[in-house]
Amino acid sequence: MKPANKLPLTKDCHHWTHLGEVPWDLQKYWQQRYTIFPYYDEGIHLTHDAWYGVTPEPVANRISQDLSSIISPGKRTVIDCFAGVGGNAISLALATEEDGATQRWDKVIAIELDAATLACAQHNASLYGLDDDITWVLGDSFKYLELLTKSPDQLHADLQVDVATTAIFASPPWGGPGYRTDEIFDLTQMEPYNLAQLHGAYRAMDHALYLPRTSDLRQIAKLVPDDMKIEVVQYCVEGASKAMVAFIPATTNNHPDGIP
Repeated sequence: MKPANKLPLTKDCHHWTHLGEVPWDLQKYWQQRYTIFPYYDEGIHLTHDAWYGVTPEPVANRISQDLSSIISPGKRTVIDCFAGVGGNAISLALATEEDGATQRWDKVIAIELDAATLACAQHNASLYGLDDDITWVLGDSFKYLELLTKSPDQLHADLQVDVATTAIFASPPWGGPGYRTDEIFDLTQMEPYNLAQLHGAYRAMDHALYLPRTSDLRQIAKLVPDDMKIEVVQYCVEGASKAMVAFIPATTNNHPDGIP
């Protein structure tokens, strides 16, 4: 596995300027475009599906700040496992230390499985002057992490990072029965990746999971032993909660009670 080359924008990469261009199912999201990307008019591109999942920039910036402070300063690499069109990776790459001058992360790796989506992410990052500040990967983040922990020699040198000084940010798809309607969302039903799969892949490193705002906190709490702490933060836009992020410390062994 190696870093991705610069990918060209395709017919699946869109920058709509008029409501009439926008598919009916995306019109409400397009009307919120300046909340999602304040500099949308500079040429931000998104795929159709990305409108549903992109983290609004104010939320991404706040998450990046929290990740920078909650995660140990000894962690110098961060991996964005579901990069999408780049919203979170851009905020991570722009994050600074408290002095406001030093970059918080020595390396930001952003992984995306879909080529058109990654092309949008690379293009969007370039609008923020980040052409050389993010290492992009076109591929499966679970496969990358498996190689990183078991066969790092099969990775390109730029992707061989020290697990001990690396943190993970993951904003996975939220599909599954009850995601939009249940008062408390059962994370074992999240699709296509449930809580057990995500934590199983990430537990060797400190990680932050971007989850539905109604996620079952009891299930999250069971991921680590009782003597360890998980921080959970709700993130709001214009007074309405949009999502929660669970900041979970690394564990080397399965919790004795298992993953819910």
